[in-house]
Amino acid sequence: MKISLVNGLLSVKPLAKFARQRARKMMMDRAETIGVYWRDEVKELERRSDESAQSSSPLPAGQLAREKINPIWEEELRAIADPTIDYPPYYTTKFHAYDEGNLGWLPAMEVDAAARAVHAQIWTDERSGINGDKSLRASYHQILKEYFDEISAETPKDIVDLGCGIGMSSVAIGEAFPNARVTGIELSPYFLAVGQYRLKQLEKTGSVHWKHAAAENTGLDASSADLVSAFLVFHELPSSAAKDIIAEANRLVRPGGHFAIMDMNPASKIYRELPPYVFTLLKSTEPYLDQYFSLDMNQVFQDAGFSAPRIVANSPRHRTIIAQKV
Repeated sequence: MKISLVNGLLSVKPLAKFARQRARKMMMDRAETIGVYWRDEVKELERRSDESAQSSSPLPAGQLAREKINPIWEEELRAIADPTIDYPPYYTTKFHAYDEGNLGWLPAMEVDAAARAVHAQIWTDERSGINGDKSLRASYHQILKEYFDEISAETPKDIVDLGCGIGMSSVAIGEAFPNARVTGIELSPYFLAVGQYRLKQLEKTGSVHWKHAAAENTGLDASSADLVSAFLVFHELPSSAAKDIIAEANRLVRPGGHFAIMDMNPASKIYRELPPYVFTLLKSTEPYLDQYFSLDMNQVFQDAGFSAPRIVANSPRHRTIIAQKV
C-alpha cells in the first residue's frame, strides 16, 4: 500500500479515530497476555500510595475522566515545568492514539506499560514477552559498548538523553555506563513528573538530572557531552525537526564525542513486508512515520558535522546509528 493512500485514508477523521482506537486496544490486550496489567498500573500511579500523597484527597483529572488523580501530581508538574516553553506545532498533534499527544497525564502514565507491550514480540526466544523491552535496551547499549571498545574510546562521562520520556532510557543508559552523569531532556512536563516519581520508587533519586526542553533547543552548554543519545525518538519527528535535533546534538558533543540513535529500522524485512492494514494502524499512531522512513540518515549526519555513521541492526526491527563529531 502506498504511503499516499494510507495518508489519504487517515485524513478521514472517523477512519483515523477507528484506527487509533484499534491500535490502542491491540496493545492493551497484548499487555495482559504477558502479565502487564496496564489499567491497574495506571490506576496505581493516579492514586499515588507514597507517604507524601496520603494527606491529599484525589481530584478529577482532565484527561482521566473516569478515574481520580492525586493532586500532588499537579504540584510536581508545576515544579518541573518551564512555563516559558513554546511547543513546536509538530509536537502538539495527536500521538499514540492520544488526542492530547504527549501533553497529558494519561500518555505519561501509560508509556511504561505500552513499551513492554509493544516490544514483547520483537524476538521469539527468551528475550520475548515480558523481557522484550529490557532486551531491546540492552541490545542498544551492547552495541555502544562494543563500538567504544573497538575504537579504544573512553566510556562516556557525560551523557545527554534526548526525548527521555519518563526516564526509562535515561535509567537504562545510566546503568550501562554507571560512572556517567546522565541528563534527560524531555519536552513533556507530564512525562518528566512521572519520571521523577518513578526514580523515587526505584530508589534512584539523583541518578538522572532532568531538564524540560525541546531536543532541538536544549539550552545546555556547547561541547558539554561525551555522548548524546536518542532512544526511540526519531520516528516521532518530521524530517525538519530531525535535522534540527541532529544539529543540536553536534553542538552538544565535545570534539571526538558521539551521537547515537536507536530506532525503527526501515530496511528490516518486518517493515518492508508489513501488511497494509497493519501499516495503516501503525501510521495512525505515528503521524511522521513516512518522513522518518524516507530520511537519509547517512547524509543528514554528515551534513550536521558528524562522520559517516555506523548503522547496525540491533533487533529484527530496530537499528542503532552511531557517529563521531569530526
